[in-house]
Amino acid sequence: MPQGLYRGMDRAAIDRQMNLRARWPEHAEYLARWAVDSAETRRRLDGHLDLAYGDTAGERLDLFLPRPGPTRPPLLAFIHGGYWQSLDKGDFSYLAPPFLEAGIAFASLNYDLAPRVTITEIVGQIRRAISWLARHAKTYGFDGERIYVAGHSAGGHLAVMALITDWTAQAAGEDMADPIKGACSISGVYELEAVRQSYHQDILNLDAATTRMMSPARLVPERARPLILAVGGDETEEFLRQQEELAAAWRTRDLAVRVVDLPGRHHFSAADALGDATHPLFDAVQEMVGGA
Repeated sequence: MPQGLYRGMDRAAIDRQMNLRARWPEHAEYLARWAVDSAETRRRLDGHLDLAYGDTAGERLDLFLPRPGPTRPPLLAFIHGGYWQSLDKGDFSYLAPPFLEAGIAFASLNYDLAPRVTITEIVGQIRRAISWLARHAKTYGFDGERIYVAGHSAGGHLAVMALITDWTAQAAGEDMADPIKGACSISGVYELEAVRQSYHQDILNLDAATTRMMSPARLVPERARPLILAVGGDETEEFLRQQEELAAAWRTRDLAVRVVDLPGRHHFSAADALGDATHPLFDAVQEMVGGA
């Protein structure tokens, strides 16, 4: 691939595809609403906040549990986006209530941000968070054998990377079965070469080897748990293409992948569909996860 080019695009064209905040100036209204609604959600709910799953400042999560029922509820762990550089777990508490009403526990995961850490390190942190949740399931009263992950944008990338993890190698000798039973990625990034050739490279500093090892499009597994993919119908051509190609690659290997259309939604409004109990995306995730 010629230096500075990706799919025949020059740097300016790539930046137009990947600069989502510039494409949708109203993003600021979404970020502000998420923060306000999430703060109100945390005020109303009796959650376990800022639980440490590791030693660094970013290795924290918030956990919300539904009303007690006859069985331990499954858990959906949500991973925020922000191009691995911004946003916070606390911005997405607003997604929790409809899942709690459906008898599903909800966790919002943080991780350290670039440029303090690399994408490889962030992927490792998410894997540690999932491992921590599996080990502490009985303590907090959810079903550690029914953990699912979801993520938006960069969080979608991280959700897929978590789903395809070789947990035997990850456990480093510990007796750990695969803790993730399925995943949902919303407007995810699956080919990091688009990121490496964009303005984000100034912060992320990706090399060719890392790009290859951290791109889900190049890491389609032989076997995998179910995957739900959703992308806003009004997204950039690159985001639409990346999802289409990942779904096709999974289907080529007869892996369980379901695509949920998000017509009329752009990169930021796409995230809201997950927390809308009347939306087909919520229905799809609830169907995958089940309930208590």
